[in-house]
Amino acid sequence: MRITTVITIAIAALSGPLPAQENKPVPKNSVRVSIPGCTKGLIFTAGRRTSDQPGSVDIPEGMHLRMNGPKKMMAEIKAHEGSMIEITGLMKKGQYEPGGVGIGGGVRISPGPAPTGGSLSSNPNVSQILIDVEGWRQAVGDCPSR
Repeated sequence: MRITTVITIAIAALSGPLPAQENKPVPKNSVRVSIPGCTKGLIFTAGRRTSDQPGSVDIPEGMHLRMNGPKKMMAEIKAHEGSMIEITGLMKKGQYEPGGVGIGGGVRISPGPAPTGGSLSSNPNVSQILIDVEGWRQAVGDCPSR
C-alpha cells in the first residue's frame, strides 16, 4: 500500500507541466538586444532591418560589434560565417549610440584622438562596441560579399 502511494505521487509530480526556461535577469546598466547581421571571425556587422526582422534596438546598418560568448556557441556562429544570422545578447546601455554631434543626413562629427608626438595609436579596441552573446539563430537573407 505504501509503495503504491509513493509511485502514484511520483507519477503525478512527473506528469505535470514542465517549467519554462527563463532568461537570465538583465543587469541595470545593460539591455538585451536582438540584431540581424553577418559575422567575420569575432566581429558582427549589423545588417539591414526588414519588416519580419525588426531587431530590438536602433543599431545602424554596418555597425561593427565585437562578440563575446562561450567557445561552443562562438564555434557554431563561426560555422555559419557568410550567412545572415540574428544574435541575441547583452550590451551596456548607451554603448551603441554614436558619439559626437549630428549634422544631418546620418553624418556625425566627433573629436579625434589627441596627438601623441607623431605616433598613431594602434589599439583596435579603443572604441569597440561589445556584445555578450546569449544565443543566435539563422535569419533570412545573404551577407554581402567583399
